[in-house]
Amino acid sequence: MSAMKNILTKQLANWIVIEMKLRTYHWHVRGPQFFTLHAKFEELYGEAAGHIDELAERLLALGDNAVLSLAETLRNASVQESGGKESSEQMVAAIANDFSLLIEELRVGQSYAESLGDITSADLLQDIAAGLEKHVWMLNAYLGVPAQSAIRLASSAGE
Repeated sequence: MSAMKNILTKQLANWIVIEMKLRTYHWHVRGPQFFTLHAKFEELYGEAAGHIDELAERLLALGDNAVLSLAETLRNASVQESGGKESSEQMVAAIANDFSLLIEELRVGQSYAESLGDITSADLLQDIAAGLEKHVWMLNAYLGVPAQSAIRLASSAGE
């Protein structure tokens, strides 16, 4: 398996897990922030579905296969499934942390794609990372985490 395929497969797997996690949170969020978070999680799982399609199609365009099973997805993902018992704040923190981890992985993948001259993959990964940076800032603002800490969190997620 080529390194570029590994990078794209990992991201595809991550987004499949995150989409399911966001759907679970959307269905199970409770409390005073229900309406806000219910809508936000729906927005984010819709966005995740778009990333899943883009990443799978990029793999296919490169002559590779997309992940073929849920078992393969879970083997390749670096993010974890939802435990199902999180409070609304824990849900937001989990998504912010997942997105921070993905930013780090996407930046590594972008750099590698650029070194290969694969500008299409590099641009795809960069676009996803840029959107996630804004989401991490907003999710951490919701949690009351200062912006500087949110940036540190995103940049140290891969350490």
